[in-house]
Amino acid sequence: MERVKKVFVLVHIVLWTLWTLLVTLQLSDDGTHWQILTAGFILTCLYIFYSHFYLLTSYSGKKKKRAYFLRLAAIMLTGPLPFVFLHPKGLETWENSYDYYMMTLVTIVPIFTFLGWLARVTENLVFNTIKKEQLEKQAVEAELHYLKSQINPHFLFNTLNNIHTLVYKQAATAPEAVLRLSSLMRYMIYESNSHTVPLSREMNYLQDYVSLQQLRYKKSPVVDLQIEGDTASCHIAPLLFIHLMENAYKHSPARVEPGAIKVSVEIKENTLTFRIQNPIGNKAGTALEEPGGIGLPNVRKRLALLYPDQHNLKIDNSGEMFIVTLKIHGLHSQVHERETQLLYN
Repeated sequence: MERVKKVFVLVHIVLWTLWTLLVTLQLSDDGTHWQILTAGFILTCLYIFYSHFYLLTSYSGKKKKRAYFLRLAAIMLTGPLPFVFLHPKGLETWENSYDYYMMTLVTIVPIFTFLGWLARVTENLVFNTIKKEQLEKQAVEAELHYLKSQINPHFLFNTLNNIHTLVYKQAATAPEAVLRLSSLMRYMIYESNSHTVPLSREMNYLQDYVSLQQLRYKKSPVVDLQIEGDTASCHIAPLLFIHLMENAYKHSPARVEPGAIKVSVEIKENTLTFRIQNPIGNKAGTALEEPGGIGLPNVRKRLALLYPDQHNLKIDNSGEMFIVTLKIHGLHSQVHERETQLLYN
């Protein structure tokens, strides 16, 4: 906002400088008193313009129309006085004073009264537009922060219980489980505060999550995770896939066969395709049907805020298999746009 105000100040200075030069060129041929004549004319223009300009600033948003019009009338009636007083012939006779006064009142005063109003309205329009955009951005950031904070806390409690069991049994996998939980919590609390993160880091987070969930199962890994493409050069909004992973575990049967939950991530031509499928248990339902469910609605809201017109979310429910396919286009350009916005702000 301060930068925009400085731009408007610079515009005022440049325009008034050009106007002064133009008036000087026009009046420089009018004898030896052209300097004082120019000064009187410019002072009249400045007085009318900025008096109305700041009058509108004082009464912006107020309903005191009577006070405004009384002060405006005073400005318009006193506007010609600098030109009359500084004109070489302005005070020689009453007739001269009256003629110069009326000439200025009819010509210069209405023009610069209108220009003062136009400048004030233009600046207000620009400032209000910027404020509206800033408020919208703040609302979006607040909504995104709220959505990211809705990670299912039951996962943390279950994981701690599982680690407690491992420690109690003095299992060799207990230290690794603690390290993975530490990495996962560090990512959720600190690293996910950025607008975007490398996709490789998001995938590491998902792998830590899968490893900790695997503590619940005695069989081989129940998740088959396949990644294709350069994940290091691709950036994505953090914590975007975690709810889909939670849903896959939540709505799968109690006994899941090894590799039954299939997850694939493919990066091709600036397009990310994330696909996850899981078998549906007897008591399973979709997150949309679950009271208080935050899975798919959360993902939909975040995608709408982060990638409007850049994503496609497809959900297939055959009754036996639940499949979610998410495509996000133009990821690299999206990163550049966000960097530009951060520089602008």
